Amino acid sequence: MTNQVIADKEAFIRSNTRLRPVPLVPEISIYVADEAVPLWHKTEEQLGEEGLPPPFWAFAWAGGQALARHVLDHPLLVRSRSVLDLASGSGLVGIAAMKAGAEAVTVSDIDEFALVAAALNGIENGVVLTTTAGDLLVSQAAAEWDVILAGDIFYERDTAVRAFGFLSRHAARGATILIGDPGRSYLPREKLRKIADYSVPVTRELEDAEIKKTAVWTLLE
Repeated sequence: MTNQVIADKEAFIRSNTRLRPVPLVPEISIYVADEAVPLWHKTEEQLGEEGLPPPFWAFAWAGGQALARHVLDHPLLVRSRSVLDLASGSGLVGIAAMKAGAEAVTVSDIDEFALVAAALNGIENGVVLTTTAGDLLVSQAAAEWDVILAGDIFYERDTAVRAFGFLSRHAARGATILIGDPGRSYLPREKLRKIADYSVPVTRELEDAEIKKTAVWTLLE
């Protein structure tokens, strides 16, 4: 992205969201929207495109909140290690990893707005995140990380299959895999081991309850 494009996206994010503490992780604040649909429409207008995916970056999703809380409460999971925040959205999980002492954190998302939002949120929380564009789930890039964090990525069948394949490949190379998930339909529970449970405050505009039971998982060995 050019500097002008980044500046435009930064201005758009600041104009259409508010910096707020994350309910389950109040030591971190991120730019969030009051409502999803109006921001969604504004994003399409800004880019001159229709049929864009929802602005996932503008909300603190349950899986990300639980995973961020878990990382902050168990800093040895990431301390002095290289970390990937996969499908990072707001960058919440990556920020938590940096605050917990990670050596470096890469945030990856297919939405350019998400990458700009993550960088902004990182600055607001006193950390620096490395952003990488493109779809890592289909990329053949040889990058490796010590830890991969995936918050709320198993919401759609095809994405879930590709995500699990990606995570499995990196687990076979020795990476630690942590997944935050609030019971999405395509989470492959039979291939995972639950390591923690959380009750996460969320908005009814996005979920079916005000408190979402959410778990942190890792891959079966």
